[in-house]
Order: sequence, then structure tokens, then C-alpha cells
Amino acid sequence: MTRYIDPDRAQFDAFKDLDRDSELNMLNLVRFNDLANYPGDHELARDGLTGAQAYGHYGQETGPILAKVGGSILWRASFELTLIGPSDEAWDAMFIAQYPNAHAFLAMVSDPDYQRAVVHRQAAVKTSRLIRSQGADITGYFA
Repeated sequence: MTRYIDPDRAQFDAFKDLDRDSELNMLNLVRFNDLANYPGDHELARDGLTGAQAYGHYGQETGPILAKVGGSILWRASFELTLIGPSDEAWDAMFIAQYPNAHAFLAMVSDPDYQRAVVHRQAAVKTSRLIRSQGADITGYFA
């Protein structure tokens, strides 16, 4: 399985090239490591935390930063089954984070407290998807 933990430079540059002033939603799909994979010198490296526990630390430390930039969790769900798509992709966490604009998202990921806390996410995550989207007018059924 390919590890998608952090954006690569090209993806992050493409994100920054998009409109920064409109509200946006970030769909998060996350699969945890069985055991957290902290750097050897991290204070929690020897605690034997699960990936889920490490992600809990990430959420506790970054939740206030999300709120500070005006963001919130719009939707959260429990994964059950992929009906269309790769059958080997299963997700331990699924949620949509909403931001007033891309400036807010960039302020969050640039915040020094966030930068310190992201080690928990990196230790927790086996693979993930982070998909930027904008709301659309609902004018019909599916299209």
C-alpha cells in the first residue's frame, strides 16, 4: 500500500494556486497504523500507543487550532464498505473539515502549535486521502 501521509510539493503548490477566498471543505479519509510509528526520540515513542491513540492526540492538540482559524468538523462517519472502488481501501476515520477559506487552512498548518502536533498524525497514519472541495448549489438530483 502506498503511504499518503503528507502532501508532496506539487500537490501543495496546486492547492495554493486555487482560489483562496472561498469557503472550502476537506474530505479526510484516514487508515491508522496498528501501532503508532513515532520518531525514536519522541517522548511517546516507547509508550506502545496504537495509531488510533496517536491520532487522538493529534485531534486533541489541533482541534483548538482548527477552531481558532474559524474551521469546524462538518461531518463525521464510520466506514462500513466500499461499494464502488478498491476493495482493499478501508478507513478508520472519515470526516469533512470546513474552513472559511484557504487562508484559514494555510494559517492552521503554518501555526507553530500545529507544526508540533502533526508528529502525532504522522505516527498514526498508515495511509490517507485529503480531498479539497467546494460546496455546489443543489439544483437537481445527482448532477
